[in-house]
Amino acid sequence: MSNLLVAENIFKNYGDFTALNNVSISVPKGSIFGLLGPNGAGKTTLIRIINQIALPDNGTIYLDGKPLELDDVRYIGYLPEERGLYKSMKVGEQALYLAQLKGMSKQDAKIQLKYWFDKFDIGDWWNKKVQELSKGMAQKVQFIITVMHKPKLLIFDEPFSGFDPINANLIKDEILQLRDEGSTVVFSTHRMESVEELCEHIALIDKSNKILDGKLSDIKREFKSNTYEIAIHTSDNNSVEKEIAKKFVVLPSNMKVLDNELVLKVKIKNGEASNDLLHYLSSKGTISHFAEVIPNANEIFIQAVNKNAKK
Repeated sequence: MSNLLVAENIFKNYGDFTALNNVSISVPKGSIFGLLGPNGAGKTTLIRIINQIALPDNGTIYLDGKPLELDDVRYIGYLPEERGLYKSMKVGEQALYLAQLKGMSKQDAKIQLKYWFDKFDIGDWWNKKVQELSKGMAQKVQFIITVMHKPKLLIFDEPFSGFDPINANLIKDEILQLRDEGSTVVFSTHRMESVEELCEHIALIDKSNKILDGKLSDIKREFKSNTYEIAIHTSDNNSVEKEIAKKFVVLPSNMKVLDNELVLKVKIKNGEASNDLLHYLSSKGTISHFAEVIPNANEIFIQAVNKNAKK
């Protein structure tokens, strides 16, 4: 798979503060790429450099195989975390103005805006001023302005901020649809459940350095710990738990069950097979649940950042 966006060896300093230290990412075409990190890690600085709001001290941004140029702004749609609508302007007037800044003709902009306003059922907002809208309503308008010129690259920084669950799900579905139609998406958020749902690839930046990068499925595989969550019906939970603990590493589990089953996390050693554990447990009772513990994006985020803090 070829890459639409490549950031190569990006350095950025603000005085004595290093915002980005030799950061590189590659974003495959037609993918949703999660750009993750704690507050102040350097994510927003990288996003600003991609949008040419700021310039790197060193390094190069490539878009579709070519060094990024000023005119490439028309191929990028950017939804910043701090929204940028003019509050005293009318929604329709502002949307037309911003569309033309992206290179659209007024006629094409009107066609696209009608399509999106009808799709979101907000046609009666056209003559409202932005200051009359709720935060969620203004978010919808800004989302439309970001995507209506059909850019190759979409950058969403905390796109679900201000949305209730129903509208957050609506925007999520639209992002997936845009991906399916050929757009490439860079997605920055602190909502790890959204990363799980949307992102195929991620990069994690912490303290100005990239500390993790790759396909989310591959990263999950790397973070696995040979741990299995089990629920088992036994005649005596306490004694069986002690027997299991003599043979394996036993950890507490918060899994909820309907009956009075013994619930544990059991870790096996490298070289041992899950079938060995399963066979052993079946001799101790009736197994109702047996599943490998796969770390989610939130757990990976915490583990990687904590590990980096100890360096």
